[in-house]
Amino acid sequence: MTLPLSNGHRIDHNKQRYPNCIVWTPIPCLTWFMPFIGHMGIATSTGVIRDFAGPYFVSEDDMAFGRPTKYWQLNPEKVRGRKGQHPKETWDSCVYEASEEYKGRMHNLCCDNCHSHCAMALNLMEYDNSNSWNMVKLCFLMLIYGKYVSVCGFLKTWLPFLIMVGGLVALLVVFT
Repeated sequence: MTLPLSNGHRIDHNKQRYPNCIVWTPIPCLTWFMPFIGHMGIATSTGVIRDFAGPYFVSEDDMAFGRPTKYWQLNPEKVRGRKGQHPKETWDSCVYEASEEYKGRMHNLCCDNCHSHCAMALNLMEYDNSNSWNMVKLCFLMLIYGKYVSVCGFLKTWLPFLIMVGGLVALLVVFT
């Protein structure tokens, strides 16, 4: 299934192409306990996914925890174009610059992580006239605006959590 985008590129779940999107996938164990926490990447205008996958490493088209299960499609027209650049070019150069910066950073799960990498790219492009993007804001907005790529994406995100909650409820019922 593909969805049209204003820049001519299309979302293609089979090929993992998400132009101008923030993408998200669950992190085993961590997402099972807190389904709103996961791994995030940002895609170029052609849909190539970049994600801060670990210390001093930004991957390209190979997300650290598997294929995206959610995506949040952003409007490339909300990019503040740099002098002499089309917003599409600004988007791509800012994703590149953020990726190059994060290739030189240590990964910190709580403070400087994949969400921070995406936030830096959005801050560099001054997306939606803002330079106050951060990991908490992106986590919250992905929860609200993120769309699941499929029913399987939804289940991969929520099923482990629901099984654990169901088991906990069953134990409470048995022991009360």
